[in-house]
Amino acid sequence: MTDIVVASFYHFTRFEDPAALREPLLVQLSSYDLKGTVLLAPEGFNGTLAGSRRSVDSALEVLRTLPNSMTLEHKESHAETIPFYRLKVRLKKEIITMGVPGVDPSTKVGTYVAPKDWNDFITDPETIVIDARNKFEIQIGTFEGAINPKTNSFSELPQWLDEHRSELENKKVAMFCTGGIRCEKATSYLKERGLENVFHLKGGILQYLESIPEAESRWRGECFVFDSRVSVKHDLKLGNYELCYACRSPVSATERMSANFVAGVSCDHCIDQRSDEQRARYAARQVQIKRAEAQGKTHIGANFEAAKKSSVFDK
Repeated sequence: MTDIVVASFYHFTRFEDPAALREPLLVQLSSYDLKGTVLLAPEGFNGTLAGSRRSVDSALEVLRTLPNSMTLEHKESHAETIPFYRLKVRLKKEIITMGVPGVDPSTKVGTYVAPKDWNDFITDPETIVIDARNKFEIQIGTFEGAINPKTNSFSELPQWLDEHRSELENKKVAMFCTGGIRCEKATSYLKERGLENVFHLKGGILQYLESIPEAESRWRGECFVFDSRVSVKHDLKLGNYELCYACRSPVSATERMSANFVAGVSCDHCIDQRSDEQRARYAARQVQIKRAEAQGKTHIGANFEAAKKSSVFDK
């Protein structure tokens, strides 16, 4: 097994002054050989860190010393190389952006369903299963029978839920997302609006893929992750997708055989959405990236964290 541990975590709690926590936390985490990002907001914190077993364990101990954070849980996977390029602690208005004031998962949230119980739960005809992720994530994998709200960002989900409220009433509503954080806020939102039979997959897709044997699984496809691994499969093994750095879409092995796919320049998803001038710039950037790789360096153009506009921890 590789020595690189990737720990993902989130914790909803109220911070009176998250800005005051930032610098001390960055100093403490910087004393370990870690890379990744931690987001701090009034509603709590969220992040992914990668490094050695010892470094990650030390970082988690530090995070649990934050106010009211002793109960922090985390999920782990492994990587052949560290999937981030630097260590950052950033301040945000929300650790996962919904844009709806008053939603507080630390006080009101749906009921957890353990991965071992999920299959039976979602096959109940009285249950409506909703994938709380964005549409480009759902395209590469989801649970059998799940509804795709076709959102471009998590902040669009509340409107979809409001528009379909009548279909959700008097049903059991089961939601899932990558690591659980989006479902915490989405189920809190529904309960705030008066729906009571609201449930979500504990630990998200990642915990399900890690704990449920593939032969018993109702998951189909791969799971998109917001780091340089791009996607993972059962047992959290590295997936088959790569990222198109022109449009940030995940590209399958089959799609990479297309004449439209040029690494770092274009793919089927963006071939008609970019100009020749843009593709020329991308091609020049790709030459610089390859030159840096040959010299054992990391070019900023290859930095997935910097390039992705949405949070790399949008789970």
